[in-house]
Amino acid sequence: MALKTLSAKAAAALDRELMSTGAFSIDQLMELAGLSVSQVVYRVHPVNKGRRILVAVGPGNNGGDGLVAARHLRHYGYQPAIYYPKRSKNDLYQRLAKQLEDLDVPFVDDFSTALQSADHVIDAVFGFSFSGEVREPFPAVIQAMAESKVPVTSVDAPSSWDIEQGPPKTGVGSNFHPDVLVSLTAPKPLVKHFKGRHFIGGRFVAPGIAKKYDFDVPAYEGVDQVVEVGPEGLKL
Repeated sequence: MALKTLSAKAAAALDRELMSTGAFSIDQLMELAGLSVSQVVYRVHPVNKGRRILVAVGPGNNGGDGLVAARHLRHYGYQPAIYYPKRSKNDLYQRLAKQLEDLDVPFVDDFSTALQSADHVIDAVFGFSFSGEVREPFPAVIQAMAESKVPVTSVDAPSSWDIEQGPPKTGVGSNFHPDVLVSLTAPKPLVKHFKGRHFIGGRFVAPGIAKKYDFDVPAYEGVDQVVEVGPEGLKL
């Protein structure tokens, strides 16, 4: 049975529902999303493969997920560094950044230089709500990730990809194919164009909400916040 996916419109509606009838706060959802991402990185890139994790953080919720993931990874024993060129003035994001500063996690200004010494990259620039043109300074960041041999884990969507159609045909991101994708809550249609390792992180969705939006909540095991799946939705 093919993997059921959520369109960008449905994913936005689901988020609103989780924060209304579902009774979750945005802080909770971001914490759970970032925790899921951190568990994926721990699984695909254990500490003994290299501690230096570079996190590319965008200005929105996807970036917030990356900030949370970095905090968890710091506690796991990694050495994250944050590239966050467009800091939000929103209180939530400022608190997430302060939590990292208190853990002595460095914020870097030059992505390309930081990439040269990284063992793994988290792409938390753009999520499912992205559309339109990639604006500065992110075109060079996406191009650097595309050309680097350092493995990349993307949060919810490879940055610059169209949520329905996948990678752009030309221009920024057309050659960007990350190694790992963490679909949050449920996969988006772009997964049919993705060839790497694919995980789902959404161990908080009530069965009634999943049924309403017509997607499957996978069978999470033990304390795992993530499940690895194949292209047909089969657990690996």
